[in-house]
Amino acid sequence: MNLKLALAMALALAAATLAAQNAPVFQLRGDRFRPLTWQEMTPAQKQMTQNVLGGERGSMNGAYNVLLRSPEMGDLAQKYGAHTRFHFSLRQPLKELAILTTVRYWNSQYPWYTHHLMALDAGLNPAIIDALAAGTRPASMEPDEEAVYDFCRELLETKQVSDATFRKAVDRLGERGVVDVIGVMGYYQLVAMALNVDRYPLPQGVRPELPPLR
Repeated sequence: MNLKLALAMALALAAATLAAQNAPVFQLRGDRFRPLTWQEMTPAQKQMTQNVLGGERGSMNGAYNVLLRSPEMGDLAQKYGAHTRFHFSLRQPLKELAILTTVRYWNSQYPWYTHHLMALDAGLNPAIIDALAAGTRPASMEPDEEAVYDFCRELLETKQVSDATFRKAVDRLGERGVVDVIGVMGYYQLVAMALNVDRYPLPQGVRPELPPLR
């Protein structure tokens, strides 16, 4: 082996070693979309991954393995999602109520599993969560919760919102609050659709919580 070839091989090995040492730590999951590794990602996919891991969320769990297949769109989507999740203008229980109502409509098991826990941590009444899981209207809600639930359900089921439902939502939540509810619903419909298409697996040992809706 000549000196130039040996030097080139040594430099290549050093570069590969450095790249492996600098690779971020994460583990993707998926079903129809095979989980990607850092080494096989394109530059755009690596950039999206770094943006997610370096942002407020800091985790690649959920829809990101799917969204990485279109990394430019996926990066815009994850920024939108981070805003809806961490900069929502209303109280956290109301945000989680809107998310759970949306992912229940899509019967999407993984975001229900994660946001069920987040909703409990945020202080949402467990009886409300149980009613949503059963596909029934919660029997007892505070006025703000009722405004969010009625707005979300009517928009999801009829694709419209009546004047009465809209006015109640604006009176209780404000115009910005109504738009933020629409925004979080839109993002979690994207998440639910992506994960349903992928048949995204729940963590090992976790059983599906949502029965089929009639």
